Amino acid sequence: MPKLLIVYFSRTGGAEQMAKAAFEAAQSEEGTETVLKRAEEAGPEDLLEADGYIFCAPENLAAIAGGMKEFFDRSYYAVLGKIEGRPYAQMICAGSDGENAMKQTARIATGWRLKVAQEGFIVCTHAQGKEEILADKTIDEEDLRKCRELGEAMAAGLAMGVF
Repeated sequence: MPKLLIVYFSRTGGAEQMAKAAFEAAQSEEGTETVLKRAEEAGPEDLLEADGYIFCAPENLAAIAGGMKEFFDRSYYAVLGKIEGRPYAQMICAGSDGENAMKQTARIATGWRLKVAQEGFIVCTHAQGKEEILADKTIDEEDLRKCRELGEAMAAGLAMGVF
């Protein structure tokens, strides 16, 4: 049975809600095992055991959040040349932009020779001031629906062998 790995980092809850929505939807798909791991708990062995990936992280200071970057740093060379061709998608939670974090994740995936299976997206919380940025986030239902659709599509695609 193919395995979908969802790795996420979240400090204020936004990316966590997104990853969990994708996970719950992916779990409902028969024929695929789905694993959800925080970036701090995930490593190269998880990437090697999975057949496809969803990466979910916030953008902090116009870059991918440090916790997610640290996961990529710990895992990159250990799996280089061993996961080529596997499908991935990504979701970014941002206060105003998110494009740079999206590009950084895509560059890492390109280095691993992963293939884009589903178009990634950015959920913008519009948090601008210090208090808003540091506050716990609540992702709206429309955005969570997109996360669920992504999780479901990735799991179904792996189950059907279309990636």
